[in-house]
Amino acid sequence: MSNEPSASPEFSIIIVSYNTRDMTLACLSSVYSQTHGNFEVIVVDNASTDGSAEAIRREFPEATPIAENVNHGPGPAHHVALPHCRAPWLLLLNPDTVVLDGALDELMAFSRQRPEAGIWGGRTLYADGRLNPASCRHRQTPWSLFCRASGLAVIFPSSPFSDVENYGCRQRDDVREADSVSGCFFLISRKIRDDLCGFDPVFAMYGEEADLCLRAAKIGLRPAITPYATIIHHGGASEKIRADKLVRLLRAKAELIKRQFAPHARGLGLLFPTLWPLSRYVALSFVSRLPTIGRQYRESALGWQAVWRRRAEW
Repeated sequence: MSNEPSASPEFSIIIVSYNTRDMTLACLSSVYSQTHGNFEVIVVDNASTDGSAEAIRREFPEATPIAENVNHGPGPAHHVALPHCRAPWLLLLNPDTVVLDGALDELMAFSRQRPEAGIWGGRTLYADGRLNPASCRHRQTPWSLFCRASGLAVIFPSSPFSDVENYGCRQRDDVREADSVSGCFFLISRKIRDDLCGFDPVFAMYGEEADLCLRAAKIGLRPAITPYATIIHHGGASEKIRADKLVRLLRAKAELIKRQFAPHARGLGLLFPTLWPLSRYVALSFVSRLPTIGRQYRESALGWQAVWRRRAEW
């Protein structure tokens, strides 16, 4: 592969890590074994305490690790990487991913086949091979927010009627336009990125790629994904409720509503992110009192209660 530092790279791979040493090393191993184009790798380490930067320097000397003293968050950390990127294309990759079957080369080829997209993504799988629907999402609408807040998206998962933002968990087996391409596997040209001023630093975590894609659409670009570029993305698998994470997510959703919705719809739109944790807390509190199955839901109920109490933060 022609990715020596002296060569002029075609694309720069940007990885932002935080205390994910083992996953980051596995990701880098897959990048170098599965990618044959002319590329460089920039890893911004957000003040990890697990020895990530040192391990990257030791095991992948051809990569460029940038060890930061503060955790900027994923979105702002990409700005840290930019001065080190020499290529005209920027490929953003999460550290908790594994590249399959030449996926990065396939994504570059897709960008040449579909230049009108402006932003390109691929298909993501869980480690067991199941579809991870987070590779792309539909924009928020009053209906999609209602389905999430009311629980319809949970009661009827994968339904195109209620699971709107996930495109009804439709199989990602064809080329299609998407309102938002996941930042875990995200290709953009340096020029378009500069025209759009990159990720807005308001979105320190969550929402930054959705905001960028929506701004791209306003200037006539049509972001798209291809099934021929496939990676494993561990993130998004089932995990316990964490109040801090959910508060950041709801804050990002509220900010997107303020920017995306028409003035007359913003008030209603902003109501739904508040009703979401309330409805989950009420439902899980009821279930947690059931004698046979209640215990397993108590922790989740307390998590959603903590989120509800912090609603003023978004």
